[in-house]
Amino acid sequence: MSKRYKQLIEKIDITKAYSMDEASNVVKSLVSAKFDETVEVALNLNVDPRHADQMIRGAIVLPHGTGKTVRVAVFAKGVKADEAKAAGADIVGTDDLVQQIKDGIFNFDIVVAAPDCMGLVGQIGRILGPKGMMPNPKTGTVTPDVATAVKNVKGGQVNFRVDKKGNIHAGIGKASFDANKIAENLASFVKAINRHKPASAKGRYIKTCALSLTMSPAVRLDVLQLIDIK
Repeated sequence: MSKRYKQLIEKIDITKAYSMDEASNVVKSLVSAKFDETVEVALNLNVDPRHADQMIRGAIVLPHGTGKTVRVAVFAKGVKADEAKAAGADIVGTDDLVQQIKDGIFNFDIVVAAPDCMGLVGQIGRILGPKGMMPNPKTGTVTPDVATAVKNVKGGQVNFRVDKKGNIHAGIGKASFDANKIAENLASFVKAINRHKPASAKGRYIKTCALSLTMSPAVRLDVLQLIDIK
């Protein structure tokens, strides 16, 4: 453990479960990198993703955005292509975009698709899937309203998906954000997770939750407060 990391740990009461406001202020005090670190949230849910109804997946547009510039590629044609371009899409195409992806050119971060283009997207599913870029209706990236999808993604949409051990990780802001904005983004994210609670989930839904920066130790949150966010 480095001297820097030890100094950061000393700023955290490891015996305490912090409120969202407290945790947001603490992570602000943990800034140590020369770049604008990402504020990251990590939750462990009491779900079994092997059951389809407990595969937690969705998206939320954070009130203060993520602080990250997101490049969006859109599969659309005709009027929908024009709408995507007007909304700020970085790349819009059909067959040409398929070929670009087959050639290994990824000058974008997220893919949006109009429903009538999903046949094309299916050709490259094995490429996009492992990269976490495959469009999906549950995250709002397969939709006839491509303009709104582009605006949401550009405006701070965060996609989330539980892994096989029940964990969800996401970036919800930047260290340069005010503490209150971090707390409000965190509350919105947790609210989205709570909305996806499956009826079949038994016991305490959120088992653990922690907030951290890219280069910092984690700050443990009070899960009882989080469970009450509706």
